[in-house]
Amino acid sequence: MALIVQKYGGSSVADADRIKAVRDRIKRTVDAGNQVVVVVSAMGKTTDGLVALAESVALTDNPTLEEIAAKEREMDLLLATGEQVTIATLSMALQAVGQPAIAMNGSQVRVVTEPNHTRARILYVESERILAALARGKVLVIAGFQGVAIDPVTGLPSSEITTLGRGGSDTSAVAIAAAIEADICEIYTDVPGILTTDPRIVPKAQMLSEITCDEMLELASLGAKVLHPRSVEIARNFGVKMCVRSSWLDDAGTVITSPRIGTGNLQSLEVNRFVETVSIDYDQVKIALLQIPDRPGIASQLFKSLAEQGINVDLIIQAVQEQEGVNDIAFTIPQNQLQLAEVVTRGLEIGASLVTVDSAIAKISIIGVGMIGRPGVAAQMFTALADVGVNIQMISTSEIKISCVIAASDGEKAIAAIQAAFDVPVRSHQACEIISDNNPHISPVRGVALDRNRARIAVQQVPDRPGMAAKILEQLVEQNISLDMIVQSQSDRDVNEIAFTVAIADLAKAETALKQFAPVLGYGEVTCDGDISKVSIVGANMIHQSGIAARMFSALADSDINIEMIATSEIKVSCVVRDRHAEKALKVIHQEFNLSGDLAIEVPSILKK
Repeated sequence: MALIVQKYGGSSVADADRIKAVRDRIKRTVDAGNQVVVVVSAMGKTTDGLVALAESVALTDNPTLEEIAAKEREMDLLLATGEQVTIATLSMALQAVGQPAIAMNGSQVRVVTEPNHTRARILYVESERILAALARGKVLVIAGFQGVAIDPVTGLPSSEITTLGRGGSDTSAVAIAAAIEADICEIYTDVPGILTTDPRIVPKAQMLSEITCDEMLELASLGAKVLHPRSVEIARNFGVKMCVRSSWLDDAGTVITSPRIGTGNLQSLEVNRFVETVSIDYDQVKIALLQIPDRPGIASQLFKSLAEQGINVDLIIQAVQEQEGVNDIAFTIPQNQLQLAEVVTRGLEIGASLVTVDSAIAKISIIGVGMIGRPGVAAQMFTALADVGVNIQMISTSEIKISCVIAASDGEKAIAAIQAAFDVPVRSHQACEIISDNNPHISPVRGVALDRNRARIAVQQVPDRPGMAAKILEQLVEQNISLDMIVQSQSDRDVNEIAFTVAIADLAKAETALKQFAPVLGYGEVTCDGDISKVSIVGANMIHQSGIAARMFSALADSDINIEMIATSEIKVSCVVRDRHAEKALKVIHQEFNLSGDLAIEVPSILKK
C-alpha cells in the first residue's frame, strides 16, 4: 500500500463532468489499495474571475504602499474562497459513490505560513489531522494555494488567511507530501507530462520521459505553466518523488529526477537554506562592446563568430541603456582564449564605439535552490560585497545561481564576506557546474520557455560604487517583491544601469518604492516597460557545447526579432523581446533546436480559449 498525494489543477476540475472524472481516478487509486490525499485548485478560471471582480470595485490610481498592503489582505480572503468550492464539491462527489472523504481548507489542516499576504511561504504543515483522516479510511481533499499565517508575537498559528501566490496549489501538494512522507506526489494537469515547450503554441512539442530537478527549476521559473518552481524546490530539498501526468489520460507522464538526498527541515519547509555553496573563478576575462546599434542580428553576428572559432563564452550580459538606439554587450571567456576572442571581436564591423578588455577579473557565484524567488538572497549577497568595499561590475542570475563579476584583487575578501554572510562552504567553480551525463544523444536544449507575465524596470544613472545594487534591491525586499532577471550593464562611465524583471502584478509597487528612494540613493530615472516577454532555452548539456547561445540569437535575428536584454547561466540563456514577437520567438527557437515530435499534443478545448 502506497501513500499518494494527488494534485489537480483548475482545468482538471473545471466543471461537474471534470470533477466526476477526477473522482473516478481517485477511487480507482484507493481501490488499488492506496491511501490518497488530494490537493485541488479553484475550478477553471475562478481565480481570474475573482481578481477581475476585485479590480472592478477597488481599482485606484497611484496607491500608497499602505493602501496596497491593505488590499492584499482582503484579496487573500477573497481568493481563498475559490478552492473551498472545489474541495467541497469533490468531497461530496466521492461520498456519492461510496468513498468516505472529508474536505479541509488550508487553515483547518494547518498549512502554516509566514505572515505575508498574496505570496506567503509555507513554514510547516501539521500532519496530525491528515494522518487521522487517512487512518479512518477517508480520502482527505485539501484546498491548495492557501494557508494560515503564523502570529509573529506568539509563534502560533493565527486566524489570518494567506495565499501562496501563483502556482500555490503545486506548492501546497509537495509540502503536504513532504510533511506526511508520501511515497509519491502526482501532479495532474492538462498535458501528458513535461514538454519541450507550450503545446498551445507548438502543437508538436515533445514529451520528456524524465527531466532533472535543475532543468525543471529553470523551466518552471521561466513561466512554464506545468509546475511552479517552489514545488520543485521542496521536492528537491526533501527528496519527494514527483510525477507530472495528464488528468485526461492514463499515460505514465514525466518523472522529475534529482541526485539530492532530502535534508530539509520540516519546521521551515520553504525557508530552508537557499544558498548551498559559494565559488570563485579567476580564469575569466571580460570583453565589452559599448554603444553598439540596437537592431536585430548584432548579438547573432558577435556570438556566431566566436562560436565558429571554438571560443567558450560563459556569462553574456546585454542590459538596458539610457541612450536610445544603442546597447552594450559584455561577456566573459576563459583566459587562454583571450587573444583569439579579442581578434575576432575587434575585427567585427558591428558599429561598437569602443571595445574594452579586462583580464584582471573574477566571477564569484552563490549556488542554491530558489534564490531568485526569495527577494532577500541577492540583496544579501550584494550587501556582503558592499560591506567589504567590493564593487560589482556585472550581474547575472538564474534560478539556481547568482554570479557577479568583480576585480580579481577583491577575490579573497569577497569570498570571505559571502561565506560569512551565508555560512556556506567554498568549492572550486568546476565542482559547482551542473551535473549532467553529457550524453551526445540528448539535445543540449531540453526546453524552450516563454514568460509573458513579466515587466521590466530599469534604474538609470546608478553611481558605480560598492553597495548601490544592494541598496536598490533592499527597497524591493521590504515590499516582498521577487526579482527574476537581474542585469547590470557594463559602462565606460562612472554610472551604470541596473535592469530587472518582476511579475506584472508587482510593477506598480516596485515602481513606487524605487521612485520614492531615488533622491535618497542618488540614482536617476526609473523606467518601466510592461510590453516585454522573456524567451529562454534550458538544458544541462549546454555547458558541454559551444555556440548554443549563438544559434538562439541567430534564429531570432533571421526572423527580424530584436533582443533587448540577455542573461545567461550554465544551463540557461534568456532574452527579452517585444511582447508582440513572443510566440514567434518561441517557435523559431524551438525549430532551431529540432525539438518537435511527430504527433501533435492534444490540449483540452476548455484550455484553448
